[in-house]
Amino acid sequence: METVLVVDDEERSLETITRTLDDDYQVLCASSASAAELILDEHSVQVILCDQRMPGKTGVEFLAETRESWPQIPRIIISGYTDSDNIIRAINEAGIYHYLTKPWHPEQLLMVVNNAASLYRLQQQNQLLANELNFSSSTLKHRLLGQKKKLQQEYQLDNIVRAESSPMNEVIARLRQVAPYDISVMISGESGTGKELLARAIHYNSPRADKPFVIENCGALHDELLSSELFGHKKGAFTGAASDHIGLFEKADGGTIFLDEIGEVSPAFQVKLLRVLQEGEVRPLGANQSKRINVRVVAATNRDLLAEVRQKRFRADLYYRLTTVDIKVMPLRQRRMDILPIAQSLLQQYAAAFGKKGSFFTEKTHMLLQAYDWPGNVREMQNEIQRLLVFSSKNALDSELLSPELSSAEARTSSLVSRQSACSGGVESGPGSSSFMIDGTLADQINGCYGDAKGSLKEQVEFLEIQMIQKALDDYQWNKSKAANALGLSRVGLANKLARYQIQRPLEAPDGQHNY
Repeated sequence: METVLVVDDEERSLETITRTLDDDYQVLCASSASAAELILDEHSVQVILCDQRMPGKTGVEFLAETRESWPQIPRIIISGYTDSDNIIRAINEAGIYHYLTKPWHPEQLLMVVNNAASLYRLQQQNQLLANELNFSSSTLKHRLLGQKKKLQQEYQLDNIVRAESSPMNEVIARLRQVAPYDISVMISGESGTGKELLARAIHYNSPRADKPFVIENCGALHDELLSSELFGHKKGAFTGAASDHIGLFEKADGGTIFLDEIGEVSPAFQVKLLRVLQEGEVRPLGANQSKRINVRVVAATNRDLLAEVRQKRFRADLYYRLTTVDIKVMPLRQRRMDILPIAQSLLQQYAAAFGKKGSFFTEKTHMLLQAYDWPGNVREMQNEIQRLLVFSSKNALDSELLSPELSSAEARTSSLVSRQSACSGGVESGPGSSSFMIDGTLADQINGCYGDAKGSLKEQVEFLEIQMIQKALDDYQWNKSKAANALGLSRVGLANKLARYQIQRPLEAPDGQHNY
C-alpha cells in the first residue's frame, strides 16, 4: 500500500482528507512544513498533498524544497485561491504534479492521488529498466536480437499462408526479388487483403530487418496531425504542442516506414511528402533546421492511383516516387483456393488463444466458407472465426453458428451440390472417389446432364469442364502433372482453371471426416 503525506495546519482538513484516502492508502499527517520534513526523512512516501496557506512556509515554498531532496515524489497542492499567478508560480517553482482548488470533491481528490501514485510506480519501473540497461546491457542486447530474429522468422515469405496453386505465389516470388533492394514499393488491393503483412515481409526480408519498422494510416488524420505524426513538431508549434515530438520518419531512420491508405491524403499534404522523399530530410513543424533521414518507403492503397493521377487527384510525380514496383493483391473472392488454408491457419491461431484447441470446421461450414465472397477479405474472416469459437460449445464448429452473411452463401453451395449429384447419379463426392461421372462422349455428357438444364451454353460447357477436371484429378490422386496431361493442358493451364473454378483439394478434419 502506497503512503501519502498530507500537510495542512487545519486539523479538520487533515481529518477530512484522511477519511477520503485511508481505504486505499496509508496516510501520514503533518501540521507544518518542518513536521513534514521529519516524516520524509523517516518514511518512504509516494505522494505529497500540501495546503498552500500555512504558517511559516507556504505550500509552494515547502514543495519547492522537497523537489530538491525528493524529486521523484509527485507533489499536489491545494489552495483556496484561484489566482493564475499562484498557479503558474506553483508549477514553475515547486514542479507540482497537480493543482486542486477548494472546495474539492472527494472523488476528484482520490482520482488525482491515484494518478499521482501511478506516476510514481511508473517512475520506479523506468528506473529499474534504466538500471538493467546500465548493468545488464549484454543480456538485453541478446534478448533484443532474439526478438528481432523471431520477427524475421515469423515474416518469412514462405510462411504466408496460401494454397499450392494460389495466384499469391506470383506475388511472393515478386516480393522475394524486390525485398533485398532499397527501392520504394506500392502495394494495392482491397481493404483486409493483407497489405500490411506484405509490407512487414518486405522489411524483414531486407537488409534493414534489424532496424525499425513503423506504420501510419494516412487516411485517419487531417493534414496538421498527419504532418506532426510523420515529420514531428517542436514545442509550441501549434495549439496543444506542449513538448517536442519526434516524427515517424525520424523514428524509422535506417529502417522502413509503411504509409497505409496513401491515396487518401490531400493534395496539400502530397506536396509536403514529395519534398521529404525527394530531399531525404524532414523538418519538424516549428523547427528552423531539417534533419537527414535514411528510410525505405512502402505504401499501400485500396484505390486505383493511376486513375487518380489521370483525374488530377493524385500527383503523378509523387505516384512515381512511391511506385518503383507495384504489387497487386487479389481479393479472396478471386483466389478462392486460398480461403480454406487461411481459415484453417486462423482457426489454429485463435483456438490456441481462446483455449479451444482441437476445434475444427464441419463439412457444411467448410462449404459455406468456400462459397462466401468475403467482401472484407481476411479481416472479415478473422472476425468470423473468432465468432465461431466464442459461440461454439464443442470442438465441431457448426454452420448454424455462422453470421447471417455467410449463411446466405448456402443457396449457392446447395445449387452446386445438387447439379453435381444430378450428373453423378446421386453419388456423394468424397476423397478417393470421383465427384463426377465422365464415362461418355462430350455429346452424351451435355445431353445427359444438361438436356433439361437451364442456362447459357457457356455456363453448361463450363460446368462440364469442372466435372472433367475434377474426374481427372481424382483418377490421378491429385497429381496435377498427370491430370493436366490427361486433359491436354499444361500444368500452368490447369492451375489457372483450378483458380477460375475454385476447385480445392479435400482436407482431413480432426475426426477423420472430410471437409471441402
